[in-house]
Amino acid sequence: MNKFLYAFLVVLTTALMGSAFAIGKMGLAYFSPLLLVAFRFTIAGMVMAGAVKMMNRPHPKKEKQWLQIAVIGFFQTTAVMGFIFLSLRTITSGESAILTFTNPLLVVVFGTVFFRVRYRATQWLGVVLGLIGVFITLGGELNVEIGTLYGFVSAISWAVATLMIKSWGTRLDTWVLTAYQMLFGGLFLFAASFFFEQPFMELNAASISILLWLAFMASIVQFAGWFYLLQKGDPGKTSAFLFLAPFFGVMSGWGLLNEQLHLYVLTGGLLIFSGIFLVNWQIKFGKKSK
Repeated sequence: MNKFLYAFLVVLTTALMGSAFAIGKMGLAYFSPLLLVAFRFTIAGMVMAGAVKMMNRPHPKKEKQWLQIAVIGFFQTTAVMGFIFLSLRTITSGESAILTFTNPLLVVVFGTVFFRVRYRATQWLGVVLGLIGVFITLGGELNVEIGTLYGFVSAISWAVATLMIKSWGTRLDTWVLTAYQMLFGGLFLFAASFFFEQPFMELNAASISILLWLAFMASIVQFAGWFYLLQKGDPGKTSAFLFLAPFFGVMSGWGLLNEQLHLYVLTGGLLIFSGIFLVNWQIKFGKKSK
């Protein structure tokens, strides 16, 4: 792949990932959290499902595979995105982005415990740096807000979904899996909105623009660009650039929402980014490192 195109897509996709936190927080002025993210991923899932159908991508033929996609959708979309948007009610978009993107560090821990995957010493160093960074990001205190806990739960759910995808995804078409896990996740979120919050929405030019941006640019374009990078480039090296996403999350919160850039948040974020870089650069799933 042309190096300039590669660099452009890396910046574009990670910027879309990170900025979705600030734009999502803006959307909470017009929607209840779970309802907003339900609309976002149901719309994105329907559009992508229609696209993969038109492209004649291979769809699952067994009920078990559809069930696996639904379970992945619950963890990857319903839980991850639901808890992210709930966290945005009480913590900044930058803090939420930093906490959520600790998921690669948790993948190492869960992969070791549940799948007995062996990782290099540098990857474990990344986990340690990342955990220290989380503690510093929280101001060195153990008394945290509910939004902080939601941010951690979103990271845990993302790590669980990642391991599920690595285990089940080899038998599923990547694009079909992406489309339908978003659709299932979005539908689950509608149910969650009905049972766990008082849904509300205010439709106007601003709210519709935010929703369409989240559904198309921050979901469809972002996923399509990221998967293209993983397919055309080196997956390990490409994944290492995930550390840019929380950076863009912090900067977009500062630029769009005037969130303060506290020194301890920047210091903790730098350690977390370094940890994610070390973990993703050499991570190997499903087999022992050589």
